[in-house]
This record gives sequence, C-alpha cells and structure tokens, in this order.
Amino acid sequence: MGRLLLRWILLAISVIVASIITHLLGLKLDVHYDTVTDFLQLMLGVAILALLNATLGKILKLLTLPLNCLTLGLFSLVINAIIFMIVASLNFGFTITDATPFGKFLTAFVASLLIAFISGVLGTFIPDKDQDD
Repeated sequence: MGRLLLRWILLAISVIVASIITHLLGLKLDVHYDTVTDFLQLMLGVAILALLNATLGKILKLLTLPLNCLTLGLFSLVINAIIFMIVASLNFGFTITDATPFGKFLTAFVASLLIAFISGVLGTFIPDKDQDD
C-alpha cells in the first residue's frame, strides 16, 4: 500500500513539473496546488488519470492495435494525449486553457510525454517489491 501511495505522489509531482515546463514552452496547462484543497483536488485528478490510463487506455490501445503496429507504437502517444485531455476537461486540479482544439491537443501531447518521462525517472527511486524486506 505504501508503494501505491508513493507512486501516486510521484505522479502528482510529475504533473506539477510538466505544468511548469509546458508554461516555459508557451503552452497553457494550469495546475492548481496552492492550498491544501487544491492539492487534494490535484491528487484526485491524478488518481482519475491513472485509472483511465489503466482501463480506457488499455482498451483503446487494443482497439487501435493495427494502427499502432503501422506507426511502430507511436499512436500510443496520441491515445495518452487524448486521455490526458479527457481528464483535464474534468477540471480536477489541472486544466488545459488553450482556446483552439489543436492547441489543447498539442498541450496534452507534450504534457503526457513529459509526465511519462518524469514519472519514469522518479520511478527509478522506488525500490522493487522483492527488495522491500
């Protein structure tokens, strides 16, 4: 249970860092973490993101398997961006404030890439389950 909570917190940190980097790139991803209520709402949004990635993401990747094979797996990045856009539209801790649909997709695409990279890097610091003795 402790590893799950740690991964959940690391994913929230990844979303915050991705927001900072996307702002530096000129994209509009807003993350609210100023107060305790905002941070708890962000944690709920991150939980929804993880749940949708684990369920809807797997289903969409299975349905688009031929397209994914043709693009050598790169279409998975598009699916991740779509799921990120869905969760951001729910307004739980983070939102995409760009007005154009392409701008929203570009922001979601870059943010999902950054979140995956940052989560992967931070995840290396979590010990494996068999090393938890």
